[in-house]
Amino acid sequence: MATITLGGNPINTNGELPKTDTKAPEFSLKKTDLSSVSLTDYVGSKLVLNIFPSVDTGVCAASVRTFNTKASGLENTKVLCISRDLPFAQNRFCGAEGLLNVETLSDFNTGNFGKHYGLEIIEGIFSGLHARAVIVIDENGVVKYTELVSEIGNEPDYDKALASL
Repeated sequence: MATITLGGNPINTNGELPKTDTKAPEFSLKKTDLSSVSLTDYVGSKLVLNIFPSVDTGVCAASVRTFNTKASGLENTKVLCISRDLPFAQNRFCGAEGLLNVETLSDFNTGNFGKHYGLEIIEGIFSGLHARAVIVIDENGVVKYTELVSEIGNEPDYDKALASL
């Protein structure tokens, strides 16, 4: 279990982020067209997992916009923006913002991604949503960088995450 804060108030997650230099846990998430995608589908590409509670909050939206801008210059790298938002909300947001360099994926139906990655918030008003985190995975599926943002209202360290690529 990890402790983070929401507005300075401590809350816990269900576990810990995957350790660096270990295989990333497999996942199955929904794309905006409701088709399923898994970690295996991305073998051969570097991945930046931008994980957050909801795209409809200011800081979460800012992280998607920032990674969209920074992703345009990344070689052999995909930025996956993951939340429990419905795929329709994710699609609406990216369409309205004109975001083409990130892929939004939803964990709405089971929450298993959050559970397996140790990111499910288990108490408080955000219970059931994902904590804010960034995980970088290399082209072989090995975790190279993790950041669990200590305060949900703060943005991740974009530069440090991208430097790990």
